[in-house]
Parts: sequence; structure tokens; C-alpha cells
Amino acid sequence: MKTVLILDDEYLIADILSFALEDEGILTVTAGRGQKALEILDRERPDLIITDFMMPGMTGIEFAEAVRARDSNKNVPMILMSGAQAHLGAERPDLFVEVLAKPFDIAVVLAKVKALLDMDK
Repeated sequence: MKTVLILDDEYLIADILSFALEDEGILTVTAGRGQKALEILDRERPDLIITDFMMPGMTGIEFAEAVRARDSNKNVPMILMSGAQAHLGAERPDLFVEVLAKPFDIAVVLAKVKALLDMDK
């Protein structure tokens, strides 16, 4: 079973994404802060990471850079979801395979996640 790490300090958004992905048969792990998500990466091996941009402690870009610096996670695909800062993620294709704007269309998110996890067959 595939696992997705969801990092968003807005718990309602993390819960919506988590419930929608779990309905598709995807395991999820959530975190509200970048440091907590890095701790989760020490235990879990997610197949995909979805991160917000604006969060306390570190931005989504800082988090993604920290993930890429770890040998065990440097190839995990990451999606950035953001409102006003989406353009900053689009400038970093070395970090993010997709950049999705908030508010998001859950059907679009599910389709992107399933394609990246190679589950759309």
C-alpha cells in the first residue's frame, strides 16, 4: 500500500486531504510543522509528500530542501500546495514535481497523486 506524508499547519486541510486519499486506498501520515514531518521521515518511508508553503518554523521550500538533503528521501516526489506563494515553488522543479494552487480541487489533487504513485491504471 502506498503512503503519503501530508504537511500542512491548517489541520482541516490536512484532514480533508487525508480522508480523500484514504478513501482511494492510500495510507496517510500528517504533520503540522516541518520539524515534525522530518521526524516522521526518520520512521516512515512515504512514497509521496504533499507540503504547504507557509507554516511555522520553516517554509515548504525549506522543508523540501531538508528532505532532498537526506539520502534516503532525495528521490521522493513532492507536491507543493500554496495560495499566494505557488510561483516560488514553480521556480524550484528540483524540489517539486507538481505545484498546485489553493484553494484546490480535490479531484485534481487525487488525480495528480494517483498518477505520481502510478495508481491510475
